[in-house]
Amino acid sequence: MRKKVIAGNWKMNMLPGDTINFIEQFAPLVKDTEHEVILCVPYTDIFYAWHTLEGTNIHLGAQNMHWEEKGAYTGEISAEMLKSMGVEYVIIGHSERREYYAETSAHCAAKAKRLFAADITPILCVGETEAEYDAGKTAEVVSTEIKESLEGLTSDEVSRLVIAYEPIWAIGTGKSADVETAEKCCKLVRETVKSLYDEATAEAVRIQYGGSVKPNNIKEYMACEDIDGALIGGASLKVDSFKELVDATK
Repeated sequence: MRKKVIAGNWKMNMLPGDTINFIEQFAPLVKDTEHEVILCVPYTDIFYAWHTLEGTNIHLGAQNMHWEEKGAYTGEISAEMLKSMGVEYVIIGHSERREYYAETSAHCAAKAKRLFAADITPILCVGETEAEYDAGKTAEVVSTEIKESLEGLTSDEVSRLVIAYEPIWAIGTGKSADVETAEKCCKLVRETVKSLYDEATAEAVRIQYGGSVKPNNIKEYMACEDIDGALIGGASLKVDSFKELVDATK
């Protein structure tokens, strides 16, 4: 059975002191959870999170990285740098990276290869815009993003991947996909992986739903066969709400 994975994406929030305080309060509250809990923090918080998380069952994640091992890439951070500070997961292909910084699925594929080489697990984000959803293009957009983002990855690598289906129209908007839509799209993700690799790989890959996930709706999502967790934005910034989300995941 696939282990549920709940990841908080803090985006551009939280100073180092905030990070330390959050972890010190939050870690004892989820110490007995059977799920995998990840905090994806800003670069400036990673060092502090790494040391504060020591001895807890919470995993450390980052929100982006560069696809090269090293070189003349001013302002960039490599997978190896993140690995040296205890990072175990990295989000790639988030819609905000795609929209604001022209990140493509080809970039995602290159980043995923580099992350696996550094023994870090990628959290690959895919999802459609509201216009694409309204036009009935969800399946086309999502399957294409997956195919292009997994280019060059082996079945073993993909089986260890986390894929987050996040409808762009639901991110930070207060809207959320209904349960039927979320399950249908996460099932599409799994079927696309199966068509590219095989059934064993598709059954192993963990698929999250993301997009205005809150304590009052997470139980319904987590009850779905093809939804293995959630990628959570704003609700992961507060100890009480993130703890409630972890507790509600069954």
